[in-house]
Amino acid sequence: MDTPFAAVFVPLALAVIMFGLGLSMSVDDFRRVRRHPRAVVVALFCQSLLLPAACFGLVIALDLSPVLAVGMMLLAASPGGTTANLYSHLFGGDVALNVTLTALNAVLAIVTMPIVANLSLHYFDPDIGQDGVGLQFDKVVPVLVVVLIPVVIGLLVRRRSPAWAERMDTPVRRLSILALVGIVVGTAVSEWSDMGSHLADAGPATLIFCALSLAVGYLVPRMVGVDKRQAIATSMEIGVHNSAVAMTIAIAVLGDVSLAVPAAVYGVLCCPTAAVAGLLITRFGKPAPVEAPAHTP
Repeated sequence: MDTPFAAVFVPLALAVIMFGLGLSMSVDDFRRVRRHPRAVVVALFCQSLLLPAACFGLVIALDLSPVLAVGMMLLAASPGGTTANLYSHLFGGDVALNVTLTALNAVLAIVTMPIVANLSLHYFDPDIGQDGVGLQFDKVVPVLVVVLIPVVIGLLVRRRSPAWAERMDTPVRRLSILALVGIVVGTAVSEWSDMGSHLADAGPATLIFCALSLAVGYLVPRMVGVDKRQAIATSMEIGVHNSAVAMTIAIAVLGDVSLAVPAAVYGVLCCPTAAVAGLLITRFGKPAPVEAPAHTP
C-alpha cells in the first residue's frame, strides 16, 4: 500500500508516540526489575505467551475472517502503552512497575511481534504463507527504526536534560494522542466502504479481548502471590495495548489497511473498558495506599 498515509504519516505518527514513551522513561526503569522480579516475570509471560494464545482461541471460536484474525493477533502481540500508566495511577496501581513493564515490553515486542505476525499469516492465510510473504527481515528493519530508535532518543534526551523532558512531557503526550487519533481516523477513512461490516465483526472480538486482557493481567498475578497494587499495574499494562504499533505494522509494513481495523476499533473501545475494569477492581477490596513512585511518567 503505497500512499502518503501509509508511507509517511503512519510511521511518523508512531515515531512521535514512541519518542513520547522514551521521554517518560529512564534507565532506572530497567534496573527496577530486581525490586519486583515475580511481578515482572508474570506480566511478561502473560503479555508474550498467554495473551496471544488466548486471542488465537478467541478468533477461532468467533470464526473471524483471515484478515481480521491476523489483525487481532497483531493487536495481541503489541506492547502496552503509556496510557496504561495513567489508568494505573487513577486506580491505585504501582506506577513505577508500569513504567518498568512499558520499557521492557517495548523492547520485547520487537522480537515477539514478527514471530506472532508470521505464524498468524501462515495459519490464517495459506496463500500468503506459501508465498513467503510476511514480516521478513527486510520488513522488520523499518519497524525497528520507528519503534526502537525514537524510544532510545527519548531516553537519551531525558537523561541529558531531565528538566526539559519534564516540561515537554505533557505537550508530547498530547501530540501522541493526536497521532494515535490520526492513525485511527485514517484507517477508518481508508476502509470506510467496509467499515460497517468491520465494526460488526471486529467490535465484539476486540471488546472481549480487551476485557480478557485486563482480567488476565489482574487475576494471574494475584494467583501467584503478587500484591494488589502490582496486580492493578499489570492489569492495566497488559490490558491497554499500544494499538498504534499494531496499526503501523499492518499498514506500513504488511501494506493492508484491513489488517489494522481490529487495532483501530480496539483503540476506541479500550479506554472505557479499562475504566470499568479499574472501578470493579478497586470496588472489591481496598487497594494499598499509593506510594510516591521512584519515577513518575
